[in-house]
Amino acid sequence: MDGLTHASPSVEAALSPRRHERRFSPWREAWRRFRRHRLAAISVIVLALLALSILLGPLLWPVAINDIDFTARLSPPSWDHPFGTDDLGQDLLARMLYGGRISLAVGFAAMAVGLFVGTVIGAVAGISRGSVDAALMWVTDLFLSLPQLPLLLLVIYLFRDFLKGLVGPEGGVFILIVLVIGGFRWMPVARLVRAQFLSLREKEFVEAARALGASKLRLVVRHILPNALGPVIVAGTIDVAAAIIAESTLSFLGLGFPPDIPTWGRLLFDAKDYLDIAPHWALFAGGAIFLTVIAINFIGDGLRDALDPRKVL
Repeated sequence: MDGLTHASPSVEAALSPRRHERRFSPWREAWRRFRRHRLAAISVIVLALLALSILLGPLLWPVAINDIDFTARLSPPSWDHPFGTDDLGQDLLARMLYGGRISLAVGFAAMAVGLFVGTVIGAVAGISRGSVDAALMWVTDLFLSLPQLPLLLLVIYLFRDFLKGLVGPEGGVFILIVLVIGGFRWMPVARLVRAQFLSLREKEFVEAARALGASKLRLVVRHILPNALGPVIVAGTIDVAAAIIAESTLSFLGLGFPPDIPTWGRLLFDAKDYLDIAPHWALFAGGAIFLTVIAINFIGDGLRDALDPRKVL
């Protein structure tokens, strides 16, 4: 024996220079904090199940959405029709599953349009300052001051027939609704991105990159924008819910999709005359909108807490 004793594995692990310690990752920490937000975590599961059932609707419930059965019109929920039927005897579950794909597609597509336009305008205003910043914020304030719902109705009324003839009834209405809703949802995102840029452009890491000769485009894409994504992601989740409600409002007012495309808002519009004798018709459509919107709002609330470094859950 040479007199040297071997340390136990636990002592070696304790004395080793952090060999077993994970590297810190802000995204991993954000995910940990998001999981601790119970309502947000439950909402992710609910929204995932809802989206999965909508996408797999033809496999889960292979019933044609336009099959008419006058003998079963306005039937309450039953084994043959779990969500009941409408005034033409059409199966509401099949129409709900089909319409959910349209409603969710409108929500996410309009969110993408609003985020893209708002991020570009906010980034240009925040990095430019001066007259460019003032002009862009004047345009943003102008759009914010306009009444959105009347303008949505006016634009759709004026251009709906043109786009229908250009790309077809379903595609034309979809494109128009997405562009109109997204075109009136970019202003809060632009102001948010501008505020983030004004704060981040004075940070030391941006000044260092600027001193090394980085161009404005590189400063925006590589240094400022990635650090401003947290609030933008949260705003995006809120915009999805707002876009779904806006599409439902337009369809309820009769200026959305045609009757043969049963979005959730269109189902509510068609059900309004039968609330006394067939309340299930409006109940399921309204419940789907409510469940989707509240789940997305809870997810946005969880993301806000998870991506805010000042928050401690």
